[in-house]
Amino acid sequence: MMKHLTNREEEIMEIFWEKGSMYVKDVIDLLNGPKPHYNTISTVVRGLEEKGFVGHKQFGNTYLYFAVISREEFSKNSIKNLVSKYFNTSYASVVSMFVEEQKITTEEIQELIREVESRKSTPNE
Repeated sequence: MMKHLTNREEEIMEIFWEKGSMYVKDVIDLLNGPKPHYNTISTVVRGLEEKGFVGHKQFGNTYLYFAVISREEFSKNSIKNLVSKYFNTSYASVVSMFVEEQKITTEEIQELIREVESRKSTPNE
């Protein structure tokens, strides 16, 4: 099971996903708002590494950090955790909630079904 990220950790991961490998000072430069202290962000990045989200390459005394998990993989796991925690692992309950809240129409659901069925009948390339 993938570990949960704090808002700050997720903000930093977004930077890695968007920009690629970078040093802590580069991450700080890309953060919005008042710039936090170097040690603060360094601690957050090392925490991301401990959680398995970030890796590093050492160059002398400095570390170049990079994402080891893709945004897509993180998103998929986050949704799985959400469905498991709040919908008793029932994706049908999630879709039902969206229909009830009028966030998706039955026509859109039918279109999704057609797309999925089309993918199943098309051989992998």
